Amino acid sequence: MTKSRTEIELIEEALNGNQHAFKVLYEQHVDGLYSFLSQFSDQDSHREEWTQRAFIKAFKNLSQFDQRSGFKTWLFTIGLNEMRTDMRKKIHFVNIEDKHIEFEEQQPIEDSTIWKKAKSAIQQLAPDKRMICLLHIAENYSHAEIAEMIGITEGTSRVILHRAKQELRTLVSK
Repeated sequence: MTKSRTEIELIEEALNGNQHAFKVLYEQHVDGLYSFLSQFSDQDSHREEWTQRAFIKAFKNLSQFDQRSGFKTWLFTIGLNEMRTDMRKKIHFVNIEDKHIEFEEQQPIEDSTIWKKAKSAIQQLAPDKRMICLLHIAENYSHAEIAEMIGITEGTSRVILHRAKQELRTLVSK
């Protein structure tokens, strides 16, 4: 039985021109990136575009990947930057009130009254607070990873998450 290639080996092979290695990286991460970006837009075309542009930029700049963070973190950073660029152009955001959000167990959370309030409250957060909440709570990124992904300090990430949680408590209790 042959040992499967590690992510680092795939990256090295892709850097040496092996397109199949990059295709494997793509297949390993495309669904996760698309799913994450889906939380920010209700239009398939936006999510698909952000995902594709992230992979194109990752492929073109693969030599800049320095392995201090995981490939997924680096790729999600690129995807977030694509999304943020479009956010500045006032892209319509998801109205998650009518959607089920699925977490790691891939089981939809029940649409109880409190959950409807929570989803509505998340939608009402400012984009930076919403992004950090979703990255930390739904995607399980550490504050260090979030800081690296969006270009802020770890302390700033913690403060923004704390403020977002306070705001969510207020919004949900109404």
